[in-house]
Amino acid sequence: MASTDLVVALTGASGSVYGVRLIEVLLRSGRTVHLTISPAAVEVFEREMGRSLGLNPSEFDPVTLFGPAVTDLDFSRLHYHHYRNFQSGIASGSFLTGGMAICPCSMGTLAAIAHGISENLIHRAADVHLKERRKLILVPRETPLGLIPLRNMVAITEAGGTVLPAMPAFYTLPQTISDMVDFVVGRICDQLGIEHRLLERWGLKEGMKDEG
Repeated sequence: MASTDLVVALTGASGSVYGVRLIEVLLRSGRTVHLTISPAAVEVFEREMGRSLGLNPSEFDPVTLFGPAVTDLDFSRLHYHHYRNFQSGIASGSFLTGGMAICPCSMGTLAAIAHGISENLIHRAADVHLKERRKLILVPRETPLGLIPLRNMVAITEAGGTVLPAMPAFYTLPQTISDMVDFVVGRICDQLGIEHRLLERWGLKEGMKDEG
């Protein structure tokens, strides 16, 4: 446990690739990541990534999360927490962290957090970050947005959270899907205070991007 540790949660919205890339970038930056995953996230992950994640701690495998092509990450700094384990450190404000990102964030998860309903570890950890005045970043991927989700986003913003929709920019002239993913992940890292070169920033010369 350290005040630089970060919490990442994957929930059942489309956009699993954003969460996986975010965790990869955080680990490469030297941060310790505490990861928790909802059952719906497992279903979406299998559909979008073509791999089956195990929810039980004995079944969770980082290689399945990142895919066999990623072989140079320090998995010792990735700590997995079952979504029903309220004995986990991240369920308490006394467990120091530098922030939390829910990426992607489903509308159900967003609603639970907006109304303080801690039905699982993801909701509880988010509530902890709000009450402790730490960074909480929610990354929804939903369209169109109805009135209820919009009001929930307002409530989370008023409570001190940040709603960061998964909206890639095109002024960077992305050439690949990875470029578009990196833009969103880079903006999340900006909010968490993680230095990176994942995107070309407006007003700066070209060539300011690398692989993070």
